[in-house]
Amino acid sequence: MSLLPILTWPDTGLRAASMPVRAPSAVARLVEDMFETMYAAPGRGLAAPQVGVRSRLFVMDATWKDGEKTPTVCINPVVAPLDGPEEPGEEACLSMPGVSVMVTRPTRIRLRYTDLDDKTHEVVLTGAAARIAQHETDHLDGVMHFQHLPLAERGVLLAEYEALR
Repeated sequence: MSLLPILTWPDTGLRAASMPVRAPSAVARLVEDMFETMYAAPGRGLAAPQVGVRSRLFVMDATWKDGEKTPTVCINPVVAPLDGPEEPGEEACLSMPGVSVMVTRPTRIRLRYTDLDDKTHEVVLTGAAARIAQHETDHLDGVMHFQHLPLAERGVLLAEYEALR
């Protein structure tokens, strides 16, 4: 396994939509490297475009910072909001270090994805896991977390981010 370089904004690789993964077993090594990179960063989720790969997959572990690891690989994920409220929550991003953004998202989602064995899963997620899955799926569509903000707020945030770099 090896650590992968994480692209940072405004790299154009973060703006492009990803292509479906046709053979899940073919990305096994990439998934291993992505988990190693995510844990070292330290993050709770990492999408393939963040490491320069335009494939529809992400890895996540919503619980590891609390002690128990629950690594999940999501290939060709589909997120569907379920009935319930939307809530604002603070989101950080490994591709925009030092910047947190308040993003309003559904608190309850259905996530459908394939694993490395080409087995389909469908789960209902809430809390941090739901937020992480939505954030990482956005990356697969070329969307950054700050793009959920109104235009005026985006401009201020991007100016602050540039000052940090």
